[in-house]
Amino acid sequence: MNSNKERNFDERRGKVNSNSIKEYKVYVETTLLEFLLFKMGKSLSRNAIKHLLSKKMVAVGGVPVSQFDYRLYPEDTVIVSKLPIKPKAKSDLKIIYEDDLLLVIDKPTRLLSVESDKEKGRTAYHMASDYLRRTDPKARLFVVHRLDEDTSGVLVFAKDYDYKEALQRSWSELCLKRGYYAVVEGHLPPSGTYRDYLLQDKNGLMHLTSDKKNGKLCITNFKRLEENKDYSLLDVNIETGRKNQIRVQLGTRGHYVVGDDKYGEPSDPLGRLGLHAYELDLKCPYTGKVFRFVSKMPYSFMVLFKKKGGKA
Repeated sequence: MNSNKERNFDERRGKVNSNSIKEYKVYVETTLLEFLLFKMGKSLSRNAIKHLLSKKMVAVGGVPVSQFDYRLYPEDTVIVSKLPIKPKAKSDLKIIYEDDLLLVIDKPTRLLSVESDKEKGRTAYHMASDYLRRTDPKARLFVVHRLDEDTSGVLVFAKDYDYKEALQRSWSELCLKRGYYAVVEGHLPPSGTYRDYLLQDKNGLMHLTSDKKNGKLCITNFKRLEENKDYSLLDVNIETGRKNQIRVQLGTRGHYVVGDDKYGEPSDPLGRLGLHAYELDLKCPYTGKVFRFVSKMPYSFMVLFKKKGGKA
């Protein structure tokens, strides 16, 4: 590996969790063995590194990998562990759609889309990757977009790196609709649109701002579907995909998403965050074909508003 490639690799040292040795960030396309030899070859032999792979003590994006020729791509994260990394069961992973380029799942609440500093194992990405690799050990999965840990619903992955890049490069044009069901406190008009600017603070929280130069424009449209004494059920469509925009725009106006202890202290009648991504319409960047991916309204939402299918 030449000096130019060397400058394109970066290493984050330090413990990731009690079982981790090191974590490495990938910046250029390569193979897993080549990458590990570059990072660890001075202290471990090729055979020792292959032993780590055979014992599933190496993970990419939190997913255990044993293939030495496994392809790595920019933004991948490689972890070497002291103990074998166990694959995650499919269990609560519901497949909405799958073809040669896409895998779309119905993500449950309380599940991270991808790994975080605190959680490397149980993620939607890990579970979906394990599902693919049951039939093809070399199968790859790539993150197209994310949902918050407590938000359920439609989550799209790509099976091809170039396809993922094409989607992300023109996401605002290719993502034709992002629909959410939101259960919020209080009562709203039948419909409306919020246009605001959001700014992230040093703690990673989003806030409305009058600073149009540094803030990011966010546009949220809503229709009221149901209401009861304390809450409203909204059909929300976002024109911009800013971090936490629904929660912040509604909460700032006194209509906190129920169960959202990140931006307020609203009541928790559902025992979960009252936000569900029910629809994502996506245009294929290669063919122009439009896909419509849909997830049903959570049963607890229906029960709260005594909708058909839920109990009073």
